[in-house]
Amino acid sequence: MRAFLLNYGIVATYLIIGSSLLYLFILAVSHQRMLSIVKSTMNSRFRELAGSEYVPPVSILVPSYNEELTIIESVHSLMTLEFPGYEVVVINDGSADRTLQVLLETFDLKPCRLSGFRPLVKSKAIRNVYKNPLYPRLVVIDKANGGKADALNAGINAAKYPLVATIDADSLLEKDALIRLVNVYMENPEQHIAIGGNVRIANGSSIEDGRVLSVRLSKKWLPAMQYVEYVKAFLGGRIGWSAMNGLLIVSGAFGLFRKDYLVKVGGYEEECPGEDMNIVMKLHKYMLDRNLPYRIVFCPDAVCWTQAPDTLQVLGAQRRRWIRGSLWNVSRFRAMLFIPKYKVIGWLALPYTILYEILSPFVRLSGLATLVGYVLLDMTQLPILLIFLLVNLLIGMVFTCGSLLIEAIAFRRPTRTYDLLRIIGLSVVMTVGYDQINALWKLLGQWDYLRRNNAWGNMVRRSWQDEAANPGKSPSSHTKSTKAAQAI
Repeated sequence: MRAFLLNYGIVATYLIIGSSLLYLFILAVSHQRMLSIVKSTMNSRFRELAGSEYVPPVSILVPSYNEELTIIESVHSLMTLEFPGYEVVVINDGSADRTLQVLLETFDLKPCRLSGFRPLVKSKAIRNVYKNPLYPRLVVIDKANGGKADALNAGINAAKYPLVATIDADSLLEKDALIRLVNVYMENPEQHIAIGGNVRIANGSSIEDGRVLSVRLSKKWLPAMQYVEYVKAFLGGRIGWSAMNGLLIVSGAFGLFRKDYLVKVGGYEEECPGEDMNIVMKLHKYMLDRNLPYRIVFCPDAVCWTQAPDTLQVLGAQRRRWIRGSLWNVSRFRAMLFIPKYKVIGWLALPYTILYEILSPFVRLSGLATLVGYVLLDMTQLPILLIFLLVNLLIGMVFTCGSLLIEAIAFRRPTRTYDLLRIIGLSVVMTVGYDQINALWKLLGQWDYLRRNNAWGNMVRRSWQDEAANPGKSPSSHTKSTKAAQAI
């Protein structure tokens, strides 16, 4: 037993050190890239582009399932964007609540024929299309339930513009978010085939008329921890991966794509639990197989605000679903591993995902158990264990502070000292408790994947108006529980 624990401890230590060094490298690349982005943005003319007739129009796809509490605020937010030409295509994916009814009533929508619809990618049949001449930019599609991927495919078929943006129905865009994404596209329209936006947590912030007026850290500890997570993931990680053209995910909450390439790769795969990673992997593979020049990039200053789960049950269901999506896609594209023509994707991005996302829960939990075993079997002393945990804590603090520095460079928004101290404190708590719970959820998600359990879980939607009125409390909510085929 002692020999096994010793050898396993050495292996686990090397894995932790390796993943930490790689993450530090990505963080350094992100920091350097952010400085370059800030310089280029200062010289950019994207504000002038907001009213230019030369800006390519965009179809914004909003897949919706049981979103009656948030859909109106989200649509109002989308219809007031600073952008010259776009349409908002809301796809009601057979909702069981009043999502369709509140849309019809609020905007006085009437059935009509959808001109220009072509079955470019596979999707379930559309039942009805609704419009109102008073809202020429808004199109509502009602279809049988088929899941988020199927709803997005229906939106691609209905979209009339060459660029399509995808956004979750429970999200809000900043007014200039879309023009910032399109500005990045216009820098190299031939090669920029997908651009991801920056998703941030809105819980606790001041929200009015579909706009986030002031950013505040939620008083509830669970959304506040997710705020820290998102800052580290999007600013500390995705900027760096984007700089190396190794980005594996354009978040489903907010992203921009060239429609022609979405069609070329066959659209979204219906059975995939991680459709946002899947479509990006398909684009990478398509371009690399044909040796075509391309880039899939991340735009940190194009901000989308989303609601974070505020209960352990809902958050656990979300994280189990996320790891199932990662496993599904890694298995689907495993033939890309360590093949020269797949470059950064095959040699770095996919191996990192396997190490940091899939194997990490095993290493984190079993490594902790091994350290406890060292103490119980008198193989080490308690102070050495505490020093090891302290080093792990300091590494987490470096990641958090590095990401916060990038955020300060990116947005130049004042952060309250109280919120900053809370973020640092939350980073400590996450290292010694939350990360272990998250690892457990990932293990359970992997077990779900092996059992082919594709249940979506209970997802709670809260009215944006309630969130604005009671940012630190638990407002009225709506729960949607679905199976995999119903998943949005």
